[in-house]
Amino acid sequence: MLTVIRVRGSIRVKKEIKDTMKMLRLFRANHLVLVSEEKRTKKMVEKVKDYVTFGEINAETLEKLLEKRALIKGNKKVTAEFLKEKKINSFKELSEKILKGEAKLKELEIKPVFRLRPPRKGFERAGIKKAFSVGGVLGYRATEINSLINKML
Repeated sequence: MLTVIRVRGSIRVKKEIKDTMKMLRLFRANHLVLVSEEKRTKKMVEKVKDYVTFGEINAETLEKLLEKRALIKGNKKVTAEFLKEKKINSFKELSEKILKGEAKLKELEIKPVFRLRPPRKGFERAGIKKAFSVGGVLGYRATEINSLINKML
């Protein structure tokens, strides 16, 4: 499961890239989506790599994300009572099911986009216009995405 976070805005962005961002449901900066690791979605993420950061999320971080930022219809938070209605015991169980592919956010009626805050103490030193490999934020960051998500929760 890939986690994609939009870092940059939409000023002076090519229409082709804007359309790809719409397909990924990344409408604004600091929005996060969970994407399956299929060939076509990987290609979409690679296309917008200069505007997003992405990597693999672990179960612990996904659990925190679902608990703090998951919303259902009407912009209401996901609660333990809601999970019990869906026959899920805890957020930990939900995160494990999502990572294994046994459950999908759409089927559970949870909104697929998570709205995050800007990260505490800012992004990395080189800023939002350089690649992660050079010291910036953009592009593939493997499991380091978990520390960024925790800063943004």
